[in-house]
Amino acid sequence: MKPKMRRNFPGTFVARDLDRGTWRLSRREPAPLDILLKGAQSGASDALRQPLVSDIELEWQDGAVLMSVTSMQRRTSIKLRSAIVHQPLACLYDVLPLAEFDSRARRFWGRVFALVRIPGGRYLLGVLARRSRGRR
Repeated sequence: MKPKMRRNFPGTFVARDLDRGTWRLSRREPAPLDILLKGAQSGASDALRQPLVSDIELEWQDGAVLMSVTSMQRRTSIKLRSAIVHQPLACLYDVLPLAEFDSRARRFWGRVFALVRIPGGRYLLGVLARRSRGRR
């Protein structure tokens, strides 16, 4: 038996109906967050069409998602086919060990990209690459 995954998202969300049971819930404060809901049951539009939707709780189950939401001071449960949560991280790339180029490598790649931009430069670059491979 798999354990159920449950997440709580406090705050006020703005709901947008994208089409045919697909909704996007967006929050800007305290931290930006977007939730994409697909396959919402027909009664979901009553709860999500309100100007302020808050305190969302998602519970992923086998083949479905159960969402509890507060709108108009009432708690409503909605069954969904899927829910995707997007939480952007501001400093995500700061901790990754990304390669750094020295001045010689930056100059080389700058020339390559400048050559590709001119008309026919892509083909010229291919010819130069084949010639240099043949020398080795």
